[in-house]
Amino acid sequence: MAVTQADIDTLNKAIADGVRMVTMPGGQTTTYQTTESLIKARDDQMAQLQAQQNAADARRKNRRTLLTYGGRGY
Repeated sequence: MAVTQADIDTLNKAIADGVRMVTMPGGQTTTYQTTESLIKARDDQMAQLQAQQNAADARRKNRRTLLTYGGRGY
């Protein structure tokens, strides 16, 4: 399942409000044991989102344009 910024925002809001029961935008509800586990889940999702963005950037960056000049310069 792809991680979205909305998922991370939901976890950030839960951390700020001090709650441990979180309902994600997809409708899944999770109750975390501690605030530390909630922060770890948020950090993990941030890493997954960054990895998804890096993978998307890598696909775009592989395109190369090679120029060859075979004549004389003036």
